[in-house]
This record gives sequence, structure tokens and C-alpha cells, in this order.
Amino acid sequence: MLTKEEIRDWFVALQESICTQLEDADGKGKFISDPWQRSGGGGGITRVIGDGNIIEKGGVNFSAVWGKTPEPVLKSMNIDASDHPDFFATGVSIVLHPFNPMVPIIHMNVRYFEMTNGTWWFGGGIDLTPHYVNVEDARHFHSTLKSVCDQHHPSYYPEFKNWADDYFFLKHRKETRGIGGIFFDYLKDTSGFTKESRFEFIKSLGSAFAPLYVHFMKKNHGLSYTEQEKHWQYLRRGRYVEFNLVWDRGTKFGLDTDGRTESILMSLPPQAQWVYNYQPAAGSEEEKTLGMLKKGITWI
Repeated sequence: MLTKEEIRDWFVALQESICTQLEDADGKGKFISDPWQRSGGGGGITRVIGDGNIIEKGGVNFSAVWGKTPEPVLKSMNIDASDHPDFFATGVSIVLHPFNPMVPIIHMNVRYFEMTNGTWWFGGGIDLTPHYVNVEDARHFHSTLKSVCDQHHPSYYPEFKNWADDYFFLKHRKETRGIGGIFFDYLKDTSGFTKESRFEFIKSLGSAFAPLYVHFMKKNHGLSYTEQEKHWQYLRRGRYVEFNLVWDRGTKFGLDTDGRTESILMSLPPQAQWVYNYQPAAGSEEEKTLGMLKKGITWI
């Protein structure tokens, strides 16, 4: 039987592998390691990189925390708080912000959660946020994710792609955060799936992350850009901040479970801008990108 310790240990190894591959691809930036402890139980290792050749700011975070399940979490899952179950949660969360606006922002989270009442599930997601949408890059990204999903079940990609379109969506802006990806939660032992088979999918997705982003780093970091394009990057980063602080479940879960604030807010970019009622010029590349930040686009 697959144990939470085995899952935790694989996430530890995943963090190390991803950091090594990103350092090699960047060629300059080095991750600093910041272990931390949670007063209620558990802790983690925050690994942060900055001022690289390609990556301006990023983090690859591991955590394994436990204790009494907070009432806001129980309420969100419609679980009777009178039982006071303990929880265990572990996972890896990644966000990378590049210098060059032609290199996209990327996020991934893979996680496992269980309670002493017998409830368990896997969750996670990966999405790409280009400052300028490049159709060729979008196709490569989604084709890679579909290949990973198809190794495990034919329903995964279409189901999780639609889920991502709905999840990575700024309701107050009526636009998607980027070109989506896949998102999933509460993956249990239902419909013929086992804990082991769900975990194999998580492992495949986690292992695909670094090679996938390294592809975009190498392909796009040498492209030239203007001050206007840099300004647009800061505006798009502003949208990223809005999503993470207003809508992101991971941010809310981390704060509700008394997680480490510095690690939770690692996902925010080093600089961002908000310009009142900014409207891109008609026919511009910025306007074209906004036109593709919509749900339901079939990229492949």
C-alpha cells in the first residue's frame, strides 16, 4: 500500500531534480535553500532563484505539513467539523518569472492530501502565462500535456484542460490568466482508479515540468524586445498578482493552514504595474494577445 511517506519522499526528490535542471538551463542563477518549520506540525524547504541569465525570480517549494484540519478547510469540503480530523498535506509548487517578455511565466503544483477519517486525494495543475501569446508555443505546451495525460487515461486531457480553463480565469477581468494547461483536484480511488495509478500520473506530470520549461527558456530568451514590450510584461504580471491573491486556492489553503507566508507569496513577481483603464492600441500584438485569453480555445 502506497504511504504518505513514500509520496512525500518522491516530492522531495522532484524538487531537487527540477532545481538542478533549471540551474543548468539558466547558466547563472542558483537556488538558495530556506528550510522552515510550521508550529502546528511539519514544514518544508523553500528554494528561490533570482537574477539569473533567464529567470528573474522563481521558486520551487516543497512542503509536508500536518495537524488539526482548520475549520475553513473542513467547511470548504463540506466535512463535519465536530469530528476534528487531523490532516497531512505534501507537495511541490513552482512559479517562474523570466526577464525577457518573450519567455512565458509558468506555474505547476502537484500535491497530496489525506485526513485521519480516511479521506485522501491528489490535486494539482500546470499552466502557461505568455506575455505575448505564441501559437506555436501554445501548441507545443498543450501537445506535451496531452501526451502525459494520454499515458494514464484518455479522459484526463480533455477533462483537465476544461477544468484549467475554468480555474485559471480572472472572473473580475473576464479573461484567462494565460493559455491554460491542465488542472485537477480530488483525484481519488474512483471509477477504477487506485491511489497507485493516480500517483503514477502525478509522477509523470512532475517529471515533465523541467524539460518542458527549459524548451521555452532556450527557444525564446535570446529574442529582442522593446521598452513597450517590457511595459506590457509588467501589466501582465499585474494580472498574475490579481489571480494569485484573489482566486488561487493554493494561496488560500496555505494561509488557512498557517503556512509560511514568505513561501506562499513566493509566486508574486519582482515588479508589476497597474495602469488605470489601460487599452492596447488597435491591431497591436498586445490586443491580439488579449483576444486569445479566452476559455475553450483548442490549441491542438
